[in-house]
Amino acid sequence: MSGAPAALAALLTRRSVPAEYLGAPGPDAAQIASAIDAALRAPDHGRVQPWRFRLIQGTARAALAELLVAATLAREPASGAAQLEKLRRRALQAPLVIVASAALRAHPKVPECEQLLSAGAGVMNLLNAFHAQGFGAIWLTGPNAYDPAVARALGCLDTERLLGFLYVGSVAPGVPAAFGRPAQSGFVSDWRG
Repeated sequence: MSGAPAALAALLTRRSVPAEYLGAPGPDAAQIASAIDAALRAPDHGRVQPWRFRLIQGTARAALAELLVAATLAREPASGAAQLEKLRRRALQAPLVIVASAALRAHPKVPECEQLLSAGAGVMNLLNAFHAQGFGAIWLTGPNAYDPAVARALGCLDTERLLGFLYVGSVAPGVPAAFGRPAQSGFVSDWRG
């Protein structure tokens, strides 16, 4: 496995890049397709295939920005101008926004929680694939990710659960240093029966 060290290096250097540091150029169609292929290789008990990804690029980002602002104002009419401008700017700055969701269905052997975990694993594969291709990305949620009106406006079915927004692009100069990761000792233990 000659690519194993490079693959591990990519996994160990991946980080979330703040959306304000993501800009053009974004991934091209072939790079996006490769990342989606990686996402579709996530663990999938029962072959339920819950992953759903909506790509938002070009002028559609302005429509997304206005959707998020309108939804925020509907929930919180007293929202400040700075908060609303931040929503607009975030959607317009990154050249690619991906809406991730999980299409859930009743299954006799695969409970909803496993379907959500599979969809989350797909999102992680997607983030890793963009990083491996030289792009930065971040997965963000917040109130708009849990707003049924936003999910409907984005075309989610009633059986889908919106998982968040992935912002993808080239990393701009001046991005803050990555946070250090905690020591493994706080998260790993040996179970001996």
